Amino acid sequence: MKCRQCNREKLRQEFPPEDLTEDCMHPRFYCMRCVIAKAKENEKCPHPSCDQPVPFNSDIIKLLQHTLAEMFTVYTVKDIPSIVTEASVSGTIRVSVLNGDSTDVLFNSTMTVLQLKEQIKTELGHEVQKQKLLWSEKELKVYGDDGHYMKLGEYNMQPNETIHLVVLMFAVPDRFDHVTFDLYWGYPEFGSRFLDASCLLFNKKKIIHVVDYRRRPGLGNAVTHSGDAMMDDANRIGHQTIDVHLKKLPTEVTHLFFILSAFLTSSLETYPNPSLKFFEASDPDKDLCKTTFTHAKTSQAVVMCSMSRSSAGWEIYESGKLSAGNAANYRPLVINIRKLMDEGY
Repeated sequence: MKCRQCNREKLRQEFPPEDLTEDCMHPRFYCMRCVIAKAKENEKCPHPSCDQPVPFNSDIIKLLQHTLAEMFTVYTVKDIPSIVTEASVSGTIRVSVLNGDSTDVLFNSTMTVLQLKEQIKTELGHEVQKQKLLWSEKELKVYGDDGHYMKLGEYNMQPNETIHLVVLMFAVPDRFDHVTFDLYWGYPEFGSRFLDASCLLFNKKKIIHVVDYRRRPGLGNAVTHSGDAMMDDANRIGHQTIDVHLKKLPTEVTHLFFILSAFLTSSLETYPNPSLKFFEASDPDKDLCKTTFTHAKTSQAVVMCSMSRSSAGWEIYESGKLSAGNAANYRPLVINIRKLMDEGY
């Protein structure tokens, strides 16, 4: 296959294994070397019809750099990693997601974090670049400061530990401003049809504001709530939306947590499929990310997702954390959210 940038015939393996960003909606016609060179030059996707930002220090560029280095390295005997066999492992480690999913992985201290992420992709289906692994209140990084592959043993990890997986749903481009979080649910068979959508805003672990159906504008209209639920009786679905003007958010806001909770009933158990979708307010028919949870059961509330401020901009992470609390009593939710932050979420 010929790269459209350098016009050279390349092996199929020399092209990116996955899209550079979620918004890259075109074939991968540019080889990894040209993608890296373009990112270094102007930090953008090389495709002429795509202006998606691709920072040179992003995880996807680092992955391409190391993939190329591995692909064209001449190995000596000492470079060849030992094969992980049943005799070389000692126990297992569990990878757990807040939505209740989990998988057990054979533990070997020489396994790299990248190898673990690739196995998680095989078992749970989450792309490597969207995985954030948390253990012992720290994030497991793929690369060390000097660029080498980090191994589990370098974190002093032992068998039978539990690693928490947080899934990146969407990295918000800098050009976005007015965005919408649509929280929705199915009608129960009987009883109240209403749930409450809320947004809790934090400065690190300090809660600074709540936006819900009673407190509709927040922080100078940076965050607004639709008010009472919008009911779609034909499809038996209830909605509440929360709009965020990213450019109006004060710099003190570091995290926004989006919650669905039951007010007139004791749990979410009878409400099918609590869900969330995210889109630009100017393009409501284009869902940029969405998620649905089926594990709420007897819990009163579920944290649907968070949006956190990072050095690369705003990032939306899936949650699924179950909790007590509702729009009349946020204290249990605040306590559980702070626990998530302590774990690195």
